[in-house]
Amino acid sequence: MPANLPPDYYQLEREFRAEKEPREKLRLARELLALMPKHKGTDKLQADLKSKISKLKKTIEGGEKRHGARVATAHDHIPPEGAGQIVLIGPPNSGKSSLVDNLTNAKPLVADYPYTTREPLAAMMTFETIQLQLIDTPPISEELYEPYMSNLIRSANLIVLVCDLANPAMSGNLSVVLRKLEEKRIILKPEFEAQPDDPRFSVKKTILAAHKAYDDESGTKRADLSKIFPNYRIYPTSILDEDSLAALKQGMFEALNIIRVYTKQIGKEVELVDPVIIPVGGTVEEAATAIHKDFAQKLKFAKVWGHHTFDGQRVQRDYRLYDGDIVEFHI
Repeated sequence: MPANLPPDYYQLEREFRAEKEPREKLRLARELLALMPKHKGTDKLQADLKSKISKLKKTIEGGEKRHGARVATAHDHIPPEGAGQIVLIGPPNSGKSSLVDNLTNAKPLVADYPYTTREPLAAMMTFETIQLQLIDTPPISEELYEPYMSNLIRSANLIVLVCDLANPAMSGNLSVVLRKLEEKRIILKPEFEAQPDDPRFSVKKTILAAHKAYDDESGTKRADLSKIFPNYRIYPTSILDEDSLAALKQGMFEALNIIRVYTKQIGKEVELVDPVIIPVGGTVEEAATAIHKDFAQKLKFAKVWGHHTFDGQRVQRDYRLYDGDIVEFHI
């Protein structure tokens, strides 16, 4: 039985054969498997590709040795924590590390020379009653694109592109970042979009931090950013301005398209801590499911306190919740 492979498969296969870096090769192998039609004619090809994927995983995880030495641990996956995982990217010396330093309790190496950050650093940022995970990353430039960056970016909930308003070469540096990402089939967008049918491509929602804002007194650099990135949310920031950092925090939370729902026990006062996180537009049933699926199945009704109801209004499981709502579940 013929394999009948699509044309895109052969192009991707050539890239896979030419690629030398194990992490990128693994990503391409997974995309090949996703593109491959599943029928008897491809059974052998599927088995062969799955074997290659298994070997690549062992190589990356250090399960195999090369010339007597174990392969270094990969940085292409950082387990998500908190209400959302946010990856900061940008050109050299754009200010990613200084932002992470000021927004979290982490202490990344911050210096005036480029390429200070060589490995990703994850840290937790407090936003009101929740924690968001920020990941500082190495810079992207003509000279450097760490192979593990693609998977980090692809798996994130949100991207923050940090732009250096103090750098005369800002526009050119950002063009390099966009081109490097497009080469890896990562497309930045100002809003969430459905992922394309072609598994080789990944679309990531992105906001901009227009950093070192005090160096752009005339506002011309911010105007340039608006032309390069129309419709994107742009947040002027400076480590000297607490209000600008607070605005960026708020912007990151809003860009994640999530809401916080607080729960209370029957007859007791609510404690506005440890909220349930669900997508914007989520329902009472989704909030119950987030706690436990069996809990949702037993749910009879709920009472809600919030801006869109009267206090203690009885609602059914399909009632739409809003950020900050308080829910009392009845089972």
